[in-house]
Amino acid sequence: MTLPAATTDVTPFRLSVSDATLRDLQRRLAAARLPERETVPDGSQGVSLERVRDLVEHWQTRYDWRQVEARLNGFGQFRTQIDGIGIHFLHVRSRHANAVPVVLTHGWPGSVVEFLDVIGPLTDPTAFGGSAADAFHVVVPSLPGFGFSDKPATSGWNIQRIAGAWAELMSRLGYRRWLAQGGDLGGSVTHELAKLGPAGLAGIHLNFFPVFQPPVSDPPTAPEQEALDKLQRFFNDGAGFIYEQSTRPQTLGYALTDSPVGQAAWIYEKFMEWTDSDGNPERVLGVDRMLDDIMLYWLPGTAASSARIYWEDARAAGTADDFKVPVGFTVFPREIIPTPRIWAERVYKSKLIYFNTVARGGHFAAFEQPGILTEELRRFARLVR
Repeated sequence: MTLPAATTDVTPFRLSVSDATLRDLQRRLAAARLPERETVPDGSQGVSLERVRDLVEHWQTRYDWRQVEARLNGFGQFRTQIDGIGIHFLHVRSRHANAVPVVLTHGWPGSVVEFLDVIGPLTDPTAFGGSAADAFHVVVPSLPGFGFSDKPATSGWNIQRIAGAWAELMSRLGYRRWLAQGGDLGGSVTHELAKLGPAGLAGIHLNFFPVFQPPVSDPPTAPEQEALDKLQRFFNDGAGFIYEQSTRPQTLGYALTDSPVGQAAWIYEKFMEWTDSDGNPERVLGVDRMLDDIMLYWLPGTAASSARIYWEDARAAGTADDFKVPVGFTVFPREIIPTPRIWAERVYKSKLIYFNTVARGGHFAAFEQPGILTEELRRFARLVR
């Protein structure tokens, strides 16, 4: 699909996918050529043929794209050009006085739809049993190369550059004091924002530890050893997508951009493995919400451009761990690698002012447990308002 050209103005964006585009998707789903059944009874070879068939059948016969399209339009979508590319974002202002602005950043294979169920409770807490004192103005951007942001045409759009773009976005929206929150790649962007320390940033909250060489004790404590064991298992058996996307994103992009079934399976596998669902993400997310997210990759054709952020990150120079604002951290128990408190304390030092472990949730915190993430962000924000 073709996106309208962005300028440095903040321009309303109304999403309206053509009927022809949706018919083409149906045609491709109907003509999909699937591989044979896996030869093992578990998920060690990837997503099972049965699960993919069920997902595709639902997509063909029961899924309604227009429902989420209307919901996105209802929140208020915008585009603006920053550092040469158009950035898409949701922007919802609270009706409550003294609301604090917050930018929420998704990762891969996420999108802005991860945050749709937290926008209401954050912007209008009294309508959800909360206090007006906990209100936020909410900004939810699509990363460059994701969703309805532009695809970078040149290299260089790494995590640090995105952090700088977010600082410009919040300034352009007129916010003089604001917070940032993120997980996965969004956690990496938010982590870099805290190092950058742009004017107005008052603090960050994370639900993902973007440090793959953690500061381990010698010898490791029991929680550290448990985390190290999970980290080793992840790199031995679950990190193939990182190696592929950080080395050959373009080659991968041909297959996933051409095949909706391929794109869906590539993403669904991560919902299956990374949610707190015992391998049944339908139970916590529902099929329609997973397809909402998958559609934000399929419709704009972002398989290659979203993968390239891994290629960029693998080649970017690291920045010193000099954090300039307060940090809050929430551990969700089924995160890929749960973070021991001692690691967060060693990385963020005196800037770590909030740390908590919650009872439920995995890698996709806002998507899986919007109520818990909302409360965690409120608790952190009370310390820095």
